[in-house]
Amino acid sequence: MPTVIVPVGLNLGPSYRYVTPPDPAPEYWEVRLGNDSEELTDEEFQLWGRAFLDPERHARLEINRETLRRDALGVGSGKSNPDAIIDRLLDRGLLIEFDPNGELEKPFRRIRLYPLAEGMGNTPEEPDRRLIGHNGQAHVKVNYTVYGMWAYSSSIGSLWEACVDFETGAKEQHETGEDVEVVAAAEVAGEVAKTLPMLIASGCAFVDLVR
Repeated sequence: MPTVIVPVGLNLGPSYRYVTPPDPAPEYWEVRLGNDSEELTDEEFQLWGRAFLDPERHARLEINRETLRRDALGVGSGKSNPDAIIDRLLDRGLLIEFDPNGELEKPFRRIRLYPLAEGMGNTPEEPDRRLIGHNGQAHVKVNYTVYGMWAYSSSIGSLWEACVDFETGAKEQHETGEDVEVVAAAEVAGEVAKTLPMLIASGCAFVDLVR
């Protein structure tokens, strides 16, 4: 399976100049990244924003560096260099790549997962699935493990540490006799990794750098 690519940071919108007459072009676009903010040029912001598009393709784990490059070229004037912009955004931590079926400790130690939507619980018809959405409309359906990570992992140092904490908690509950399946941190990370691109693209979550 190809490595996926997802945006990092929280969009804070455009910043316009204090000039008369007003300049309709933003001076820069601001993205919260860790405890700081990054100023993006229009080209950088447009490519960063494209990494959010198409939740269905993200659900199929089809958005990677190459598809992002092709998408950018498909809507651009042909003068920009998306490869160089992608490299800059990766270097600055505004994009991150990982293999959902590969080793996840290193990339997950760099990021923290934050919820951006409403938890809507489960349904009588599908008690093993939890819904996440906006204004009473479900956008994502996930299992209990991913739902818990989505809801609580931002209170822990990094996404990987949250996976380890999930494993520890499951072991402790199992040892006290509760009917809880013990799951390794790497398995938890794998479940989260396969859902993370869709959570971000649907506006239900964002990831931020650990700094």
